Amino acid sequence: MNVNYTYSNKLCTGCGICEDVCLKSAITIKRIDGEYKPVIDESLCLGDKCSRCLKVCPGVGCDLTQRAKDLFVEESVKEDKYIGRYVGLHTGCSLDEDIRYHSASGGMVSQFLIFLLENKIIDGAVVTGFDKDKITPYSYIAKTREDVIAARSSKYCPVALNKIGNEIIKAEGNRYVIVGVPCHIQGLRKRASIDRKFREKIVGYFAIYCSSGRNFYSQDYIFKHYGVVRENINNFQYRDNGCLGYLTIDTVDGSSEKHVKVPFTTFYGPLLRSFFKPHRCLSCIDHYGELGDVCFGDIHIKPYSDDKIGISSWITRSEYWENLFRTAADEGYIKMDELDAHTLNESQKVMLYPKKRKAAVVVVMDKMIGRKTPVYDKEFEKPMLKDYIAVLVCHAQRFIGRHKKIWWALEIINKGK
Repeated sequence: MNVNYTYSNKLCTGCGICEDVCLKSAITIKRIDGEYKPVIDESLCLGDKCSRCLKVCPGVGCDLTQRAKDLFVEESVKEDKYIGRYVGLHTGCSLDEDIRYHSASGGMVSQFLIFLLENKIIDGAVVTGFDKDKITPYSYIAKTREDVIAARSSKYCPVALNKIGNEIIKAEGNRYVIVGVPCHIQGLRKRASIDRKFREKIVGYFAIYCSSGRNFYSQDYIFKHYGVVRENINNFQYRDNGCLGYLTIDTVDGSSEKHVKVPFTTFYGPLLRSFFKPHRCLSCIDHYGELGDVCFGDIHIKPYSDDKIGISSWITRSEYWENLFRTAADEGYIKMDELDAHTLNESQKVMLYPKKRKAAVVVVMDKMIGRKTPVYDKEFEKPMLKDYIAVLVCHAQRFIGRHKKIWWALEIINKGK
């Protein structure tokens, strides 16, 4: 069996990790219907004799509870229903005002990676920027401050880490950090459990909070809605210029320039809604990244939300990383304050609390039509009537988003935005 099982049951997260671990190079990650998917050369695949691709696949599910218990074992570890196992909870920001202003929320990921590199605590960090076309995500190993800054801010589109793991194995040094969303971290932890060479190279897994992803059709729609010609783009950022920031698109066509600047709170939720959500995101239960050594994200609650430059929140799950943050604060890289679990969860409540309830609805619906569903060692929460309604609305929106011929309906819905 191989990841055709994942693909055929709409379980694929598009993480790309399966391509990296295939011993016969039988898997190629390609963009299909706006998402990254594995394409398998069955003439090369070893099938049940191998199944490494399935062993690392986060799409089929993950034993989050047991793996977290095995990973985070110190006496100081606390546990929260939503956050998982943790040592410390914090808010803060980069003390470099440029990084803070131009990153998604406070610049903590970028600034902490710079601290780790400049103090030679790590040899490199896997980050994601945009490729030469300015809009396609590109993951690479950052080894300098400039490398890190080039990848700052959020990428609300598919990101596949389909080659980076093997690049790390071949790279000099043995101290690498990988930054990804929760499904990336799950897949990479699975790889580490079966691949000693990879495991020995990684000292940290950094997760970015994730409520759900968006496919590449969302980019197509953004450009269509705001009248942008993709070939003319010379700068594109989903979030820039403060917190929560602005969608920023700059284009040049000969001597003509165009600048699009739309508040994040105007375009992301109200404009995109659920039209472009991948199916597998709907049955995900891991918001914070429970297997990440450190997890980073926004904090949407007062008084932090009053700040217009940028405030980050983050979770540490071991004393090692907790102490490194304290050192970064002492050395003037970051501002760091304490945070309690209730406040953090309340800051994420719009997506966090319904997540496991809605996932349960999606799983039930998928089983009804004969699909296999993800398996976790955590129970889904009992859905309410409003969760069933929300999922049905979401599926209706996704149907429109998948069919460009009826995007005229989106323009009616989004008129004036």
